[in-house]
Amino acid sequence: MRVLRRPRGARKRRAVRIPGAALAALGCLPGLVAAVALVLCASGIEHTVAAKSAQRAHAGRPTAAPHSVTRPRIVPRTAWLNDATRRAQPAPRYDDRVVAVFIHHTDSPGAYDCAEAPRIIRYLYTGQTGAREWDDIGYNFLVDRCGTIYEGRAGGTDRPVTGAHTQGFNHRTVGIAALGTFTAGVPVPKVMTDAIAHLAAWKLGMADVDPRARVRLVSSNNLSRYASGTAATLPAVAGHDEGYMTSCPGAALRAHLPEIRNLAARLQDRA
Repeated sequence: MRVLRRPRGARKRRAVRIPGAALAALGCLPGLVAAVALVLCASGIEHTVAAKSAQRAHAGRPTAAPHSVTRPRIVPRTAWLNDATRRAQPAPRYDDRVVAVFIHHTDSPGAYDCAEAPRIIRYLYTGQTGAREWDDIGYNFLVDRCGTIYEGRAGGTDRPVTGAHTQGFNHRTVGIAALGTFTAGVPVPKVMTDAIAHLAAWKLGMADVDPRARVRLVSSNNLSRYASGTAATLPAVAGHDEGYMTSCPGAALRAHLPEIRNLAARLQDRA
């Protein structure tokens, strides 16, 4: 008896089990009709199995938040941190999500050329990790007067990295620092506030937080404006001084916070 063999390299087909009721019904049909019906039945079952497998594969995958925003251009740490300056540091810490943004100014000279921004950020990093003995720069992001956004604290720009920017409220928040000093009367470049708004919209959009909303945060430190363990309701886009006793982010930049909130909300396509 001749044995038919599967050609080498041919894909082995998975056996398809035909329900007993279907086989019984097929037995009543003429030979050719039954063969055609059997093929169609098997094909239908295969498609059903494939559809269920696809559903299982997609189950549990995160979906984009309704008000997510395209990621702005962010210059990586390598643009300002070199091997000679880099200090040993522990692994980054993370929260579950970001629900608020704190705006700062770096209280450094504001009359700089934007090409100098990496050097200024490196200077800030050296001061915070040196004299202050911090494990890394405290701000998650820094924005220069030309609207260029720089990655600050290590851990990944798209992840909820725990910063060191607002005493008592570093969890579930992001610290964005405007490079310069913005006390009363100092002009704040629109390109800078626009970049801050885009960055805030993107980070808050991941958790579907309206930049104009107020959110509940719990203080973790008695040195903040609120005793440790106290729940505070603060703006989703807040000034540093709303969580800590300070004049930061400066009166001039603070005056632009409503504008930043509104632009961030529009970028999230909110009414």
